[in-house]
Amino acid sequence: MLIIPAIDLLDGVCVRLKQGKFDEVTVYSKYPEEVAMSFEQDGAELIHIVDLNGALKGEPGNLNTIEKIVKSINIPVEVGGGIRDVDKAMSYVNLGVKRIVIGTKGCESPDYFEEMCKKIEAHIIAGIDAKGGKVAIKGWVDVSDWDAKSLAIELQKRGAKEVIYTDISKDGMRTGLNLNATLEIAKSLSIPVIASGGISSVEDVISLLPYEQYGIKGVIVGRAIYEGTVNLKSTIKKLRELA
Repeated sequence: MLIIPAIDLLDGVCVRLKQGKFDEVTVYSKYPEEVAMSFEQDGAELIHIVDLNGALKGEPGNLNTIEKIVKSINIPVEVGGGIRDVDKAMSYVNLGVKRIVIGTKGCESPDYFEEMCKKIEAHIIAGIDAKGGKVAIKGWVDVSDWDAKSLAIELQKRGAKEVIYTDISKDGMRTGLNLNATLEIAKSLSIPVIASGGISSVEDVISLLPYEQYGIKGVIVGRAIYEGTVNLKSTIKKLRELA
């Protein structure tokens, strides 16, 4: 089980939102590259970055900051948020980003998602964020007609290498994952699923271990790390001991 610390970027600083609401922002650091370095020092093997400006506008909004992060660490990063065409994806790949998370475009056009998977020389991940089981897009502002499970199955067919599943109602709330929905998606796929949204404690992370056999291979953790209810270093050590 891989624990993946998250860095959400808004106007170049490290923040967290509650349930994806841009009017409920907490700033944690003005120096995201230093946050990334601390995660690496604690043993993280991968860092998850969200460009919140990009998610809202559909244009990369934190390229310079992401470049600083990539150059400051020796572990891979994955980036999502507003990556809706090949050129935007390549702007990140050219910075050294190894994994690209596609959300809105996969929902709006599975055909184009498939084209992106074929053209982009990176690990392409389907980011599926759900409100009440329906997929939310464009920075979680709009809700589509797709249900999360059906879209996950479709994007697996189109070339996705992994799925990140987030229950928006849980995101930033530290009330625990929506395990039932995450597990249902994992059981329907043959590619790995990364759980996201709501982790509040080490116990929440450890509780996912029995479900690795069904394809839940990792978990993204944000606010709980920043607010100290999950110690990244000790949690990584514990997971390795239990592996």
